[in-house]
Amino acid sequence: MKTLLAISKAIDALTERVGGIMAVIVILTILAGFANAFLRKLSGAIGQTLITNQLIQAQWYLFSLLFLLGFPYILKHNVNVRVDFLYAKWGPRQRALVDFVGTLLFLLVFCAIGLYTAWGPVLTSFGRLPDGSFSGEWEVSADAGGLTIAPLKALILVGFALMLLQAFSQLIKYFMILTGYKDADVEAAVMKAETDQAMAEELAAQLKAEGKLG
Repeated sequence: MKTLLAISKAIDALTERVGGIMAVIVILTILAGFANAFLRKLSGAIGQTLITNQLIQAQWYLFSLLFLLGFPYILKHNVNVRVDFLYAKWGPRQRALVDFVGTLLFLLVFCAIGLYTAWGPVLTSFGRLPDGSFSGEWEVSADAGGLTIAPLKALILVGFALMLLQAFSQLIKYFMILTGYKDADVEAAVMKAETDQAMAEELAAQLKAEGKLG
């Protein structure tokens, strides 16, 4: 059991490191968006084109990084969106059981399918030819002066791989909860919903007291 917990904590540490990188990328994405908007306005004011395709594509490049690499961090902190009124009212073991089955049957399979289907296109983007050799030419945006797309496509594989690792870490935590193992990090895997439910009930009680909720 301690070995499984050590593996889970190692994966969680990796996810936290990626999460730290995401914080920097968020700032860079905002700066790129501001620069694009500012240069677009300035271009209209002076009658000259200052904005470039490289800068425009850099913005969606950065946003794509957030989208592809942010999911493991969300999963680790259990802040993914849940549209389930029953889950929030269940106890830790009930939630752990649902999450364990869902992760095992759906999330792991989804990640495996994602890796399998993306592998070929990513290699093609890096110049793989039909005979299996590589031309040495990476895929580049079709827009004039556009950025190279191949590294971004490679991050599809990285994103799915990180998600697969974090899903495995979550499976370990759910299993430990089901077996009665006591650990703060393990219990946090299913406690977010309980916290949200408590906040919702507190807000409902407050609104009812103020006469805004029947």
